Amino acid sequence: MALSSALLILLLAVPAVYGVEHDVGGSSGWTNFGVDYSTWAAAETFTVGDTLVFSYGTNHQVAEVSESDYNSCSSSNAIETHTGGSTTVTLSKTGKRFFICPTGGHCGSGMKLAIDVVAASTTPGTTPATPPPPSGSTTPDAGTPPTTPSSTTSPPPPPSDNGAASIFVNVMLGSLLVSGSTLALMV
Repeated sequence: MALSSALLILLLAVPAVYGVEHDVGGSSGWTNFGVDYSTWAAAETFTVGDTLVFSYGTNHQVAEVSESDYNSCSSSNAIETHTGGSTTVTLSKTGKRFFICPTGGHCGSGMKLAIDVVAASTTPGTTPATPPPPSGSTTPDAGTPPTTPSSTTSPPPPPSDNGAASIFVNVMLGSLLVSGSTLALMV
């Protein structure tokens, strides 16, 4: 029982490592008073796997719209509309996304958000440097042993996982510690 609880905690904790939660508008939230959403979005990086959290009052909504509807502040063809004071949108693919408040006059007074979602960063594969072909004849003299061209390039740096591996290891060790402590208490 304790082991299954520890595994459940581990499974719930691991996905949080891969996405960032963006509180739209920062501490002000999704409101039409005093928030410049363009400036807020410019300071953020939106990556596949991240989430947008819209926090708003009952006189607001969140509508995801096309770029043309964003530019004209129209929600008549909304992709999705959310109500209820708190909306979480998962960014599941790359590309531009557009959100407005469809309440009359709110979008026109700046309650609109345009973001560009980028792919999760990965470490590109590295290929070893290929030495240039020798100049002149490609056939060595019969009396001269073949030589291997030397390369002055240094090896590529080790790939980076942006800390994900160490977080995963810490979560695993923490789970083992919890399950080990629970088993010790049972004995």
